[in-house]
Amino acid sequence: MAIATEKTVRELALEFPAATRIFEQLGIDYCCCGHQTLEVACIRAGVLVSRVEESLTSTEPTERERNWHTEPLFGLIEHIKNRHHRYTRDEINRLGPLFEKVCSVHHSSHLELLSMQETFGALARELDVHMMKEEAVLFSYIQRMEEAVIAKEPVIPPPFVAVRNPIAMMIREHDDAGVALRALRDASHGYTIPADACLSYQTLYKALAVFEADLHQHIHLENNILFPRALELEPRW
Repeated sequence: MAIATEKTVRELALEFPAATRIFEQLGIDYCCCGHQTLEVACIRAGVLVSRVEESLTSTEPTERERNWHTEPLFGLIEHIKNRHHRYTRDEINRLGPLFEKVCSVHHSSHLELLSMQETFGALARELDVHMMKEEAVLFSYIQRMEEAVIAKEPVIPPPFVAVRNPIAMMIREHDDAGVALRALRDASHGYTIPADACLSYQTLYKALAVFEADLHQHIHLENNILFPRALELEPRW
């Protein structure tokens, strides 16, 4: 089955339930760069289009890969909060001290560690505020908006004029997070573990790779599914 290479990565991620898992494995950015076509994405990732096509059409979705663009937004928001926001906070609390430990021992022979620690620290601080704003303001309003639409009641205008305003801000912050993730990956040469790495060093790189994959999925669910669906619900004031 041939796939139109002019389709965007975002479109394919929505069309094929297993796509995000495949894109992650092949190093294709499907969250912050979801607007790029499959052809462009493959060139940037150094992957043959035919390989992506074969993987997309032959891989069955797992039970965990739910069809979030048809389920209630309340369920999607709860999934993002309970799965991705909780994981992100837990890992930030774990990886900060782990960075300190690894840098204290290995920074003289691996100079990239200090810049990675600084990048991760800034990312962690930004994500902490970002998630708080989502939960306290944006997510709450989207849920109230969905409840009103389901009950066929008027949607109360938000204090931020229109939901597109905080959504645009969240997307810009997601883009910033994507830049930080790429900086971490580049500095570590794709999280390649050095020959002299101790167990803590190895644990740090493995955990950062998983953290990156989870944040990609987290951003994909918001940028490509939650936010577009929320925009469709909002009345034209």
